[in-house]
Amino acid sequence: MQVNVININNSDVVGTLALTEEVFGLPLRTDILHRVVAWQRAKRQAGTHKTKIISEVSGTTKKPFKQKGTGNARQGSLRSAQMRGGGTIFGPVVRSHAFDLPKKVRKLGLKTALSAKAAEGKLTILQDLNITAAKTAQLVTRLADMGLSSVLVIDGQQVNDKFAQAAANIVGVDVLPQQGANVYDILKHENLVLTKEAVKHLEERLKNE
Repeated sequence: MQVNVININNSDVVGTLALTEEVFGLPLRTDILHRVVAWQRAKRQAGTHKTKIISEVSGTTKKPFKQKGTGNARQGSLRSAQMRGGGTIFGPVVRSHAFDLPKKVRKLGLKTALSAKAAEGKLTILQDLNITAAKTAQLVTRLADMGLSSVLVIDGQQVNDKFAQAAANIVGVDVLPQQGANVYDILKHENLVLTKEAVKHLEERLKNE
């Protein structure tokens, strides 16, 4: 699959790049994408919800009133669930919502997400992210010239410092190193931008798996 390589400074085509079919040319698998996104979101879920059980509620251990003769139902503690201010039975506790997902499924999900963007024509390849100055206004103009608004930009091992600084305050623009590429962020943005270095690393990671 041949795609054009663009210079970010002037939006000119500076060459072409052959993308590996087994990474960027797979058929759409919505079931795989759904599994991976659910796995990612479950890992991100805090799980810090918590209610107090009877042993954690502050209060006396004295029996509220005598067992018989009051006309009321017998009670053993003011901290019981049926009493005002008492504990909660089977309430939520702090826990992890994460679950396991096979490594092959995770890699297939990432390849499918990359392939989906390529098939939709929403994939742009840049020569690099070397910009002359870390100016947000200039970067907004350059992205607008390329027709990019909601965009995920993925660089190589290290993100270009000037580009990251310029993009930090632009709404709808996120920047990641290649090792941070993930299905959820790719699908969340309308467009995907990869540098040549990012393509190289992603293909090395994902092909023949």
